[in-house]
Amino acid sequence: MTNLADVSDMLKAVRRESHRSQEELALRAGVARTTVARMETLAKNDMSVSVLVRLLEAAGYDLKFVAHGHGRTLEDILAEQRMPDADS
Repeated sequence: MTNLADVSDMLKAVRRESHRSQEELALRAGVARTTVARMETLAKNDMSVSVLVRLLEAAGYDLKFVAHGHGRTLEDILAEQRMPDADS
């Protein structure tokens, strides 16, 4: 199971993957840079889900729930089915 520390690490990885500084991400999400820093380090051992969603959206990501033990979402499967066959 993913814990809060894992989510914090994932948020930092997403920010870095989107090539944004804490300041840039905060500005795009409409939050303070200190909020991003706190969430990336769990400074208060607390994380606002609404702020997390805003930060992920600002980095170009969505928050999705996936059934335990499943790596792909229904959206992933449908997207794969829409892709042209690589063998053609």
